[in-house]
Amino acid sequence: MCNIGLSFRSGLRIRTCAAAAVVALLASNAAPIFAADDLTLAPDLSFTDDSSANFPIAAKNMSDAAIAADRATIIFFGTAHCWNTNREAERLVSLYPRYRGKVNFIVVDLNHATGAQRTLMAKYYHGYIPTIAVIDLHGRLLYDRAGETSSERGDTAHLESLINSSN
Repeated sequence: MCNIGLSFRSGLRIRTCAAAAVVALLASNAAPIFAADDLTLAPDLSFTDDSSANFPIAAKNMSDAAIAADRATIIFFGTAHCWNTNREAERLVSLYPRYRGKVNFIVVDLNHATGAQRTLMAKYYHGYIPTIAVIDLHGRLLYDRAGETSSERGDTAHLESLINSSN
């Protein structure tokens, strides 16, 4: 607690308290969210074979990789040339408009991962694609599995239930 006095001697204390108040204010605000934004499907994806040379998701801030402190986080791991990854990416991108701003989306192209993403890979990626990890808003891991979340193309029910259970 700062004691703000009016004497000359307390001038240093006032400046110190003011600086502490600014630091506390900045620290109390939620940390910036570092996640992929504006998720779309890459062009020319194949959903039946491994011919797609492009990573299936295009987005802004794809290199970011911070788990959110104030909302659930979905981490998607995949690569190009994988039709399973393409189909799971299609599910994730189709749900993105509904959960944008409510869920933190991290998208990791395993062939071009950043340093921060490699840290996530070490913790949540187990060598198979696609992999989805779901972390709730309290930082608890709810789901961490490889493979598609559905056997039917376009079926988002299971993925959506995972997202809903994380909030």
